[in-house]
Amino acid sequence: MSTTTIEAPAAPKATTLAQALNTALRDSLRADPSVHVLGEDVGALGGVFRITDGLAAEFGADRCLDTPLAEAGILGTAVGMAMYGLRPVVEMQFDAFAYPAFEQLVSHVSRMRNRTAGRMPLPITIRIPYGGGIGGVEHHSDSSEAYYAHTPGLHVVAPGSVADAYGLLRAAIASDDPVVFLEPKRLYWSKADWSPETAVPPLGRAAVVRTAPPGPSATLITYGPSLPVCLEAAEAARAEGWELSVVDLRSLVPFDDETVCAAVRASGRALVVHEAAGFGGVGAEIAARISERCFHHLAAPVLRVTGFDIPYPPPMLERHHLPSVDRILDAVARLQWEQ
Repeated sequence: MSTTTIEAPAAPKATTLAQALNTALRDSLRADPSVHVLGEDVGALGGVFRITDGLAAEFGADRCLDTPLAEAGILGTAVGMAMYGLRPVVEMQFDAFAYPAFEQLVSHVSRMRNRTAGRMPLPITIRIPYGGGIGGVEHHSDSSEAYYAHTPGLHVVAPGSVADAYGLLRAAIASDDPVVFLEPKRLYWSKADWSPETAVPPLGRAAVVRTAPPGPSATLITYGPSLPVCLEAAEAARAEGWELSVVDLRSLVPFDDETVCAAVRASGRALVVHEAAGFGGVGAEIAARISERCFHHLAAPVLRVTGFDIPYPPPMLERHHLPSVDRILDAVARLQWEQ
């Protein structure tokens, strides 16, 4: 008589966002032989931030491939790999390093499915460490999500938690659509109790991560590296008598109008927070969508707290550039509260 052993789910343990991403890549490589990882220094070094640490040793250099320093060539190679049935996962070392590959992304990656009337999807995941807060110089701290979100044919994802880092990356790699996966580098070493069995919403769904109790309230809408700042601001706001809910977008494209609008209608006030420059940023699109869909529920204009409309500043000045708790609370105070 044979017996079957059922393994118990792994108990949650303190895990960094970087470790969750590494686990997602490892589990995807194990689950699907068509998954390949490629990029600069992703092999023996394990990537600049060690997100691919140990993958080359486990899966070999043909599935975790070091490439030349040529971002356009890296992504162009990934296009060919995807056309022949593979699922490449590309790492761009830093946000602004991806700009040389932008022509490949816009002209081919985003258009191939439409160009072939749906017959040739390109299941490519482009991992991009992005955002500031690490004391990096220019070309190492850009928030370039608006470029990608404005490009039809791309999905754009920006996790802000350990659980989402794992769950969204697994979903991105499994998707038949190309996904730009923006990793908030200053959260790489943030920790949370987590196990791979933790359930997360699918791509394209936002999450209300803090619900305000009844009373004078507003809704903070954010994603990626600004999520912990908004949660901290929501706690600090209680001293002022304000109750703030927080919506984590998780996916910029597809955009979850349903969850965002429901949260805004409940509070009547909305504040969008992101690191990227304000003019032409993702926050402007979000504010427009809220105004179009929630106008009769709004007690005040939709406001934004963003980075300033300047090139990314030197490390000693970046704390003034990035959204902070004080800047968020100042904006909440401007939401025309009734006396």
